[in-house]
Amino acid sequence: MPLKARVWNVGKVLLLAGALVATFFLFALVSMRVALRARDVEVPNLVGATVENASLTVTNLGLALRIDPNQRPDERVPAGAVMQQDPAPGDVARRQRSIRVWVSSGPRRTTVPGLVGQNERTARARVDEEGLEVATVSEFRSPDYPADAVVAQDPAPSARAPRVSMLLNRGEQATTYVMPDLIGTNGERAAETLRTRGFRVTIVGSQPYQGVPPGTVVRQQPPGGFRVGPADGISLEVSR
Repeated sequence: MPLKARVWNVGKVLLLAGALVATFFLFALVSMRVALRARDVEVPNLVGATVENASLTVTNLGLALRIDPNQRPDERVPAGAVMQQDPAPGDVARRQRSIRVWVSSGPRRTTVPGLVGQNERTARARVDEEGLEVATVSEFRSPDYPADAVVAQDPAPSARAPRVSMLLNRGEQATTYVMPDLIGTNGERAAETLRTRGFRVTIVGSQPYQGVPPGTVVRQQPPGGFRVGPADGISLEVSR
């Protein structure tokens, strides 16, 4: 066989061998990447799940669950449920990796103090000092209890709870009256009538008014039509 033909045949053999080797390495690389990718899983969201359900979820994905021994209070997550996890949901993790979780001990519970008999400001300050929250404040009006005082609470003192509700007495609402128009009436008689009904009346000043009999009311404060209570002062100005 001519030398040129032998060289050509050897070259084809070497080229074929090189192609086979390159193909082998390419398939090996792809297979390795597929195998590695098959070992990766997306971390599920375990927050809010019970420990039992969280353990079942990660086991089905080829992961492991590692529970932190220290439980933490959480107002939004019930006791016994996962409140935090690492890695975070959506991260990619290798199979057999441990997912660390922290379990909630439920809302923070503190011994409720006695609030009955205290005014609202003092009761709220006491609640804050104890680390509690005021859930609701209901109100009513009655002359049978001190004004602005707590007359009931829920839960009762010494109970353990994260928050407390209060019932407040705002006191009996004061009675008011419509101020009459006293202009032109006798000042002394008008003042005496109002005083007998519990009003504080003062006759202020006296000026001469032509054609107006002495002692006649010429100005008043508050004016007629305004609402007044027994604690409000009334002043009358009369003629001389």
